[in-house]
Amino acid sequence: VLLVESGGGLVQSGGSLSLSCAASGRTFSRDTMGWFRQAPGKEREFVAGITWSGGSTSYADSVKGRFTISRDNAKNTVYLQMNSLKPEDTAVYYCAVDLRVFRERVGVAQSEYDYWGQGTQVTVSS
Repeated sequence: VLLVESGGGLVQSGGSLSLSCAASGRTFSRDTMGWFRQAPGKEREFVAGITWSGGSTSYADSVKGRFTISRDNAKNTVYLQMNSLKPEDTAVYYCAVDLRVFRERVGVAQSEYDYWGQGTQVTVSS
């Protein structure tokens, strides 16, 4: 199982970025996928997640209304569209996969995810 994030970078406050996570090594169309982030000196936290079918999504309160998670199962890819970015969104962003197939809920705990990508840095300047 391999997850590779891309799309991070430096953006000004109020700007947008789109992250991608390309998955390989299994059929991810059956799996819940999640995005987490870790800011310097802070613990890793849940950002957003999406069930295998895309029928259910979940967001941290801090990003609701600004971030949108989506997936393309044909491409084994999950996306995170980030709008109205704030300096406090600065962090390394990680995607992760929950291997319990066909779950109908999104887990928000790190322990519910089995594999992780290497992360991509997002920096929002004020």
